[in-house]
Amino acid sequence: MTHAHDIIIRPVLTEKSYSGIEGKVYTFVVSKKANKLDIKNAIETIYKNLGIKVERVNTVNVRGKIKRMGKNSGRTPSYKKAIIKLTADSKTITEFDSLN
Repeated sequence: MTHAHDIIIRPVLTEKSYSGIEGKVYTFVVSKKANKLDIKNAIETIYKNLGIKVERVNTVNVRGKIKRMGKNSGRTPSYKKAIIKLTADSKTITEFDSLN
């Protein structure tokens, strides 16, 4: 079994993800091999002291963009993104409270 921090890589901190924090919707970059059940269990394990319960997990495979530097071109890395919706009775994740 893999460790929860191997599944959840980092949070996505964009303007669109900030707008979801009020509705208890959080966005994370996750391992490409993780499925929705793995992601749900990892979030609940990492934030178990806060009393977090996950209601829904949506995943998106994001393809890397082609970037150019003069005549040379390359591609940014692809990654998997998970959008986490918490239940109405669960508390918010405190690390994101200062970002609103």
